Amino acid sequence: MQDMAMRDIITDLTDLTYPLPEPPGDSDDPDGWSALCDEVAENREAYEQGLRLSLEHEDDFDPLLGEIGAARNAMLAAEARMRLLVAYGREFTRPRPYRLEDLARAAGMSISGVRTAYDADEIAEVTRLTGARPARRPAEAP
Repeated sequence: MQDMAMRDIITDLTDLTYPLPEPPGDSDDPDGWSALCDEVAENREAYEQGLRLSLEHEDDFDPLLGEIGAARNAMLAAEARMRLLVAYGREFTRPRPYRLEDLARAAGMSISGVRTAYDADEIAEVTRLTGARPARRPAEAP
């Protein structure tokens, strides 16, 4: 990591990853806001402590690059989950599959994107995870 002041980047990463909640409006529940603040404060402290320990004990640790990598991994995991959910909606629901238009809107995709969002691997994974069987038989290979 480049030699930079650690206020620094770790404090800034904490602010970006666990922003402090906005104060409640007049109609909001102040007790709920207080509980949310306590939860966020705990998460911030644990996160910051983890980054500082990694920086102290891992050679060549760069907290920014590490967090970018973690964000990418979370994004890839979310995309994989969405493919499973779309596969479930199209292949496992009865008496009929979810409409392509509805799934596309929910997923922020085009209809053609929903059609190609999953394949036999995702169908098999939904079966493995849920024990459910597809409502429609997969097309036989010629």
